[in-house]
Amino acid sequence: MNKLIVAPAPHIRTRNSTRRIMLHVIIALMPAFVAAAIIFGPRAAVVTVVCVASCVFFEYFFRAAVKKEQTVSDLSAVVTGMLLAFNLPVTMPLYMVVIGAFIAIVVVKQMFGGIGQNFANPAIVARIALMMSFSPQMSSWVKPFYYRLGGADAVTVASPLAADAPPDLKDLFFGINAGSLGETCAFALLLGFVYLLAARVIRPATPAAFVGVFAAATFFAGGDVLAGVLSGGLLLGAIFMATDYATTPLTPLGKIIFGTGCGLITFIIRQFGTMPEGVSFSILIMNILTPYIDKLTRPKPFGAV
Repeated sequence: MNKLIVAPAPHIRTRNSTRRIMLHVIIALMPAFVAAAIIFGPRAAVVTVVCVASCVFFEYFFRAAVKKEQTVSDLSAVVTGMLLAFNLPVTMPLYMVVIGAFIAIVVVKQMFGGIGQNFANPAIVARIALMMSFSPQMSSWVKPFYYRLGGADAVTVASPLAADAPPDLKDLFFGINAGSLGETCAFALLLGFVYLLAARVIRPATPAAFVGVFAAATFFAGGDVLAGVLSGGLLLGAIFMATDYATTPLTPLGKIIFGTGCGLITFIIRQFGTMPEGVSFSILIMNILTPYIDKLTRPKPFGAV
């Protein structure tokens, strides 16, 4: 005799799990990691490993301290560590890297209930906190291929957004310029983007709206569109942080609104602000607005008045 089982949603189940999704993101981030190690030398790998290890450490011991089920196996702490490292310069002192990991995991993620309950992207908030606390260290860029472990041959230069001369587009595309570890090589980031789309981990709506609105605003303002898109953390933010499941809208229209807001705010900060970069602040602002965007774009149930 067959039984009719009544259960709450969701009723459609897939093979996807948090661990599986995070593993896809880690794979998508690997081209940028390899590019950073080639461009900035072995210390890029050191900073990334320290950041990832610190994030995993803080997540494990915080949940052990509060006697909650362990979640380090879902790999979300690894993704947070990689994204935070990719937003840091290669010269960042390692103790500051650990402080950033603590802010990301303990303050932003775990104190709000853990994965899926944080109000903003942990790596974004940690980057902004480090930027506000350690401005000289967070704005210390080195010339590609000149950095050796120990720093003896480091040559400090301006990032493309702060440089007086217009950057070479080929150098911007392949990452031969100063900047944070994971933001310089657009080619590597686009490889990761294609992989995430093929694996159906993300949808193109938010990144397309983010980059498209920024490019359109830059064009109408008379700026260099390609240089603006390829410079700074625009592609890193649009592909890997503006698509975070927990802190971005769920609805298709909401994703477009979110990306549009990020692109517009980034343009305003770059064009009129005192700082050359605005990606982190734009994503954080839109993270805060996400609940309201979801509420405004929530579809009505079929048959509802």
